[in-house]
Amino acid sequence: MKWAVNASGENNAGAETPAGANRRFSFARGGVLQQLLAFASLILLVIVFSFSSDNFFVFDNIMGILLSTAVIGVLALGSTFVIVTGGIDLAVGTVMTFSSVMTGVIITFWGAPIPLGIIGGIATGAFCGFLSGVAVAKMKIPPFIVTLAMMMITKGLSLIISGTKPIYFTDGRASGFKDISMASVTHSLFGIEIPNAVLIFFGLAIVAGLLLTKTIVGRYTFALGSNEEATRLSGVKVDFWKIVVYTITGVFSGIAGILMASRLNTAHPALGAGYELEAIAAVVIGGTSLSGGQGTILGTVIGALITSVLTNGLRILSVPQEWQTVIIGLVLVGAVYADILRRRKA
Repeated sequence: MKWAVNASGENNAGAETPAGANRRFSFARGGVLQQLLAFASLILLVIVFSFSSDNFFVFDNIMGILLSTAVIGVLALGSTFVIVTGGIDLAVGTVMTFSSVMTGVIITFWGAPIPLGIIGGIATGAFCGFLSGVAVAKMKIPPFIVTLAMMMITKGLSLIISGTKPIYFTDGRASGFKDISMASVTHSLFGIEIPNAVLIFFGLAIVAGLLLTKTIVGRYTFALGSNEEATRLSGVKVDFWKIVVYTITGVFSGIAGILMASRLNTAHPALGAGYELEAIAAVVIGGTSLSGGQGTILGTVIGALITSVLTNGLRILSVPQEWQTVIIGLVLVGAVYADILRRRKA
């Protein structure tokens, strides 16, 4: 009797094949090496910028780096799931903006309590992700096209619903909205004040890591990216799990929108474009393969920190904005090329 081999290297009887075991070992070893290289790069950047400027390795600047990492980091956490499946989501930035606008509408225009506005913002992101997943899974439209269309749709809706004007969280029930991101928790032992946004980011990273490594969602996410057809032949409902993955990405985009609006105390309809590129860069720099089937949340966190440290350090050194973009682009190309070399060896 012949058994179909699924993406995790197992046959339908549940036994792992030697080829599957070797492939998994090679990819796992390569992924760990990529994470170690990324972490070493992060430490090296911190050391170089610390020696280059006295203003870099100070508490206020480090907290500023972590705070700037929070929004991009949350977007990157969601993007990791889609990229591990071998897909892409170009709409995470504008979905983030649309979610923040809807949060503003619910709280300031409709007069709803802040918790209800938060739920509405997250639900908006989830719904956008769900629609993208349905278009990719059921309509068989390439993810690039689907999410590009969603990016344009949500960008337009944000401008239409807000009347092209920012929505301010300053009056009435919205007065405490800023505390979601900017209120600080003081560590009783060291007396360090840590903004809520930073704690939320690392908390979500733990949740995302558990979801990707300890649940059936994570198992099927890797399976889709490793070999979608083999996964389908193994009896897995591929379309359903694709929709789930895109919905999860939308949830993270919605949370990022709330963090961004809370940090600025404003839902600005023109923000969001370009954030998806920074999120994807963080995911790839952290070792997630654009070909799918490999990636970790820890790597994504490291990648997000690398981009924030690099941007902050270059800014402190007075490097022009245009050259900052060039340097980050070169780092992204290097990360992708490293992934290609690792897969060739595997």
